[in-house]
Amino acid sequence: MFLRRVARPLMMMAKVKETTGIVGLEVVPNAREVLIGLYNKTLEEIKAVPEDEGYRKAVESFTRHRLKVCQEEEDWEAIEKRLGCGQVEELIEEAQDELKLIGHMNEWKPWGIPDDYECEVIENDAPVPKHIPLHRPGPLPEEFYKTLEAVDTGTLKDAIASSKKEDPEITSGEAQAK
Repeated sequence: MFLRRVARPLMMMAKVKETTGIVGLEVVPNAREVLIGLYNKTLEEIKAVPEDEGYRKAVESFTRHRLKVCQEEEDWEAIEKRLGCGQVEELIEEAQDELKLIGHMNEWKPWGIPDDYECEVIENDAPVPKHIPLHRPGPLPEEFYKTLEAVDTGTLKDAIASSKKEDPEITSGEAQAK
């Protein structure tokens, strides 16, 4: 009885997370410190990516923001609330995945296109290879062109009035109930 009266308020003050509620995702008791370490490591490793690359700019931006929040807040609940990106354990997984991706990006160097690289350009009339899906939109309805012409000439009201029909046509072949 004594332990319940003393221990329960102490537990409430410490805000200890018992479970994440996600199968396979364990609670990290020192999540704030882990996140700060991961974010600092991310900011160091992303420096290998050229400065003008969009990937580097995006990673630096959101990582600095998340690091700042983790440094300002002491409590895991406050971090989760301010970031609004899930639980701190999920943020840890995301940061670990980002570090792996930075390694892959540095290996693949998608920004380093060789000067002698030639890209095949397919013209409108050229035959499209079989492995490329063919998508050609159908022709636009005649009313579109009439409306476009009316906008250009300033007679849009007339075009709208002429496009309205008394009784719409039934296209399904079945009579509709009135």
